[in-house]
Order: sequence, then C-alpha cells, then structure tokens
Amino acid sequence: MELSQETAREVEELARRYGEPRRVRSSIDDYFRDPIHKADRFAEVCMVIRRPNGNLLTSIKTFYPRGAYRLPTGGIHHGERILDALVREAHEETGLQLRVDRFLAHIAYPSPGGATPLFHTFAFHLTEIGGTLGALDETEELEDWREVTTDELPAVADFLDDLKTEGTRSIDGDWRAWGRFRAVVHRVVHETLS
Repeated sequence: MELSQETAREVEELARRYGEPRRVRSSIDDYFRDPIHKADRFAEVCMVIRRPNGNLLTSIKTFYPRGAYRLPTGGIHHGERILDALVREAHEETGLQLRVDRFLAHIAYPSPGGATPLFHTFAFHLTEIGGTLGALDETEELEDWREVTTDELPAVADFLDDLKTEGTRSIDGDWRAWGRFRAVVHRVVHETLS
C-alpha cells in the first residue's frame, strides 16, 4: 500500500522535527496476516524505548513462540496520524511517560518482486521520563518485558529470523515468515543507533 499524500507529508514533517529517518525497503514473504493484512491498519509504529539505565525495552505476548521478545509495535489506523498513533500505542502498551527523541527509520515492505509496499513500519526512539512499566490495554496480551542493550539487537533479530514454529491462528499464518519480518526493524534500528 502506497502512503497517502497526507501521510507522506506527515513523514516529511516528522523528519524535519525529529531527524531524517533511515529509509529502507525490505521484501517480505507474506505468509501471515497479522499485522500486514489487518484491515484496521496500513502501518505500524515501532517504539524504541530507552530506560533510565540506558537499556531498551523488548516485550513478548502470551501467544508468541517462547523467547520471541521484540521491540514493541502498534498499529496506525486508517486516517490516524503517525505521531498520534505513537503516543497512543506507547501509553497503552507501557503505561510510561515518554519523550519522543528521534525518527529512526521508515521501512517499506513489498512482496518479493513487487514494487508496491504491503505495509510500513515507522521506528522512533523514545526516552522514559516517568511512570510505572505495565500494559494498560489488557487486549494486547503482553506477558513480559526484557531489557536489552543496543548491541544485543542483532541477537534479537537473529532469534526472530530463525523461528521454527509452524503456522498458528494467532497470527493467521507462519511464525517463521513473521519472525523474518519482525527481525528487519531490529537490524535497522541497531544500524541507526550504532
């Protein structure tokens, strides 16, 4: 899905305000529905949250394969502005007070051999400034949080990239393809922050 003119303008506004993001195209095998084919969203925000100790937050949901911790993300609804989705999702998923510091990446995901993206991820660096960590939206099914250093992001990506679990109704598709998709943002964020 190509970005609407309004969303493309917002991306440029965010780049001026929070820094030019790394722009990446990464093809994906779309053997899963959630999140890339969900009708309620066209893209997602990735929340790269730095804690006071300097570590980054990763999370796991109750239905994920064991060990599949990842940077938290949240859907951007049709007609919703990217920054509004970032603030909403960060609050719902973490309960923390956060400051947006930097626009890290815009990743567009076409299918192999395709030109038009199926989905987009907008990654932002946020800094924790207060609050108590805990999901406010129980429907997110967040099970646990783990902190990692920036240097550990490639290992997180490698784990996701190598998921072996077969298809499941939780994502309506194949965990291995989902893991490869999820690994991309971890590598891009690592490269951008290093």
